[in-house]
Amino acid sequence: MRIKFTALALASLAALGTTSAQAQAEIQWWHSMGGALGEWVNDLAKDFNATQKDYKIVPVFKGSYDESMTAAIAAFRSGNAPHILQVFEVGTATMMASKGAIVPVAEVMKKAGVSFDPNAYVPAVAGYYTAPNGQMLSFPFNSSTTVFHYNKDAFKAAGLDPEKAPKTWPEVALAAAKLKTSGHKCPFTTSWVSWTQLESFSAWHNTEFATKGNGMRGLDARLNFNGPLHVRHIDNLANMAKTGLFVYKGRGNAADATFVSGECAMMTGSSALYGNIKRNSKFAAGISTLPYYPDVENTPQNTVIGGASLWVMSGKKDQDYKGVAQFFAHLSKAEEAAKSHQRTGYLPVTKAAYELTEKSGFYKQNPGTDVSVEQMIRKTTDKSRGIRLGNFVQIRTINDEELEGVWSGKKTAKEALDTAVKRGNEQLERFQKANKS
Repeated sequence: MRIKFTALALASLAALGTTSAQAQAEIQWWHSMGGALGEWVNDLAKDFNATQKDYKIVPVFKGSYDESMTAAIAAFRSGNAPHILQVFEVGTATMMASKGAIVPVAEVMKKAGVSFDPNAYVPAVAGYYTAPNGQMLSFPFNSSTTVFHYNKDAFKAAGLDPEKAPKTWPEVALAAAKLKTSGHKCPFTTSWVSWTQLESFSAWHNTEFATKGNGMRGLDARLNFNGPLHVRHIDNLANMAKTGLFVYKGRGNAADATFVSGECAMMTGSSALYGNIKRNSKFAAGISTLPYYPDVENTPQNTVIGGASLWVMSGKKDQDYKGVAQFFAHLSKAEEAAKSHQRTGYLPVTKAAYELTEKSGFYKQNPGTDVSVEQMIRKTTDKSRGIRLGNFVQIRTINDEELEGVWSGKKTAKEALDTAVKRGNEQLERFQKANKS
């Protein structure tokens, strides 16, 4: 009896050993994608998990970009950070300065022995997440840019050509006036005010937002968006707000829902709104380029990156990093990257994904979906390459606060921008002092 029991126990132990050896390594991925984009993220993890048995990507929604970054910092300090953290582009300089908290993606791929060619990625996207020494620091996951969305049905009802979007700011004002006359209570709105009306606006007009190549060349950069062109633009928007042509709908992406519902007829916002519009709007929608002022030389130039990238946190097992590397390699496959681009409206991660999408006829079948790519693959200048500043999250909040004073009629455009630059530069000085090497 004892012999039988011992044999049974040994067999059980052997089985446990086998189970343990085959146990999947869980890779925690904290993200900020809700709604349709949250479903996309879950599908990405599910698809990768189905391709192999060694690793399991576990996506965890951690709230807004601000909230997930704050949570990750707290988790890192307590030794419980996720393996992968999605960080929006304004947090890039902060992550770059977080020495010891992150492992550069190029290093993760190399150590895992996974093929990785930085040149395969769209240059304007990869360049933003690359250190001065040429090392790619984070994985360019969901990159977007600013575009112009408009309601074709509303255009038709207002007597406007539904196939001809306004290309310049004066044309936007004229279209807004016709939409208002036809009964539209919200002719034009915008999401991400600082990103669309100051940051991308600057690059699109080949005008400096901040010194030092918009922060790309050093921590001693200072804000510079209170010049004549910026004041003129914000003043024009203020006049549109007074006459009901522009309706401010709140910070962040609060305005997105008002466009998708049909409440607002035109808006500047993220190219990544495409997936939501396609799925939930009850009207024909169009996508066009960001408006510009035709009298400004060398305009339009190119828009700047938005969205987020994936950062790999330090302090994890080598085996786990192999799983992270394999996941990133999976996301980089032309077929996978093209599928994500077409589903969401985010930029294609790689050049191969763009070419595959173009060959498939997707852009012809879905007019306007190539606008974001066309805006980003133009040749960049020192003033349009991108904006990478410390304490950028706080700077955007300051910009929101000051511009809200303009929309409510309490401040002039010049007063608000001067104050925003002054307050923002204090944030930059603070960041520079805290990160002196």
